[in-house]
Amino acid sequence: MVSETLNRWLVGLGVALAAWILGWLITRLLFPRLGRLFRRSKTKLDDTLLSSIRPHVPLWFAVLGVLLGVRFLSLDPETVRIIGRVGQAALLLSATLALASFVNRLILDSSTRWSDAFRSTSLVQHAVRITVVGLGALMILSNLGIAITPILTALGVGSLAVALALQPTLTNLFAGFHISLAGQVRIGDYVALESGQKGFVTDIGWRSTLIRELPNNLIVVPNARLAEIIVTNYSLPEPEQSAIVGVGVSYDSNLEHVEKVTIDVARETLKNVQGGVGEFDPFIRYNGFGDSSVDFSVILRVRTFTDRYLVSHEFMKRLHRRYQAEGIEIPFPQRVVTLNNGTAPREAAGAGRTSVSNRRS
Repeated sequence: MVSETLNRWLVGLGVALAAWILGWLITRLLFPRLGRLFRRSKTKLDDTLLSSIRPHVPLWFAVLGVLLGVRFLSLDPETVRIIGRVGQAALLLSATLALASFVNRLILDSSTRWSDAFRSTSLVQHAVRITVVGLGALMILSNLGIAITPILTALGVGSLAVALALQPTLTNLFAGFHISLAGQVRIGDYVALESGQKGFVTDIGWRSTLIRELPNNLIVVPNARLAEIIVTNYSLPEPEQSAIVGVGVSYDSNLEHVEKVTIDVARETLKNVQGGVGEFDPFIRYNGFGDSSVDFSVILRVRTFTDRYLVSHEFMKRLHRRYQAEGIEIPFPQRVVTLNNGTAPREAAGAGRTSVSNRRS
């Protein structure tokens, strides 16, 4: 009798172990082949599905093995029923997590293809995960025979108290949803706050938006605050934009020649420097007679806001070298102080006069 019971347990455990090993072998041997096959297809849907369910396959086979192995044991019907429900709950939980992972991966992979106005944020991913897991939890409770109607009723009544207690948090939460769905501030955009701080948007979370400055400092802005202030987005309506460089030349310069030389250098810079828009035709606009120079602006075109730094840097070096070769003078202010009678001026009157004049170099 003892030997027969032991044999039944050994058979049951063997079935469960064999099922788990089978699932492990499938993930190790079959899934890589399927992955190579799916990568040849035009859609990423199959790759996303495969990567989402792969971690859960051994558990699924192990649970199925346990449910099959129980049949070889001499257990009372109630115990078998409890084990069956626990196994079903484990399968539902694992399938729910796999579904949440699949939906999140699908949103992440497809967001940039749907529209540049929408890119997946941690807030959206967490909301999707919580929704899917919540629905899965309700299914598990229902499968275990637990009534979910009282739970839903209690959640509905308690939500009012929670909303009052977490009003600031919920304000930031809904502001985060508004920012994410409006598409006016997106992950990867280069923005400037009304305070003057600038940086790349790295994430929009449930409470705050993270902005990384060029020196690699992190700015944390509450979502509700970000939704209220004026924000300049340098990546919209498109990343490509103008870069304006101010220049001044001597009053003795031939302005027609200056314009031709400057445009030649600007055109060469845009074609050869990374970040410049080579097909753009640069131009200049004279805009003022300064104290020591004729001032004008050179309008260049760059692919992103941060490209203007390198493009302007290279343009100024090349322009300075070209001006030197062409004999075009870039003047600098000079101030001449003349002391009458060769004496220093005094604040009290009577020791001579001082005249100050500006002279153009």
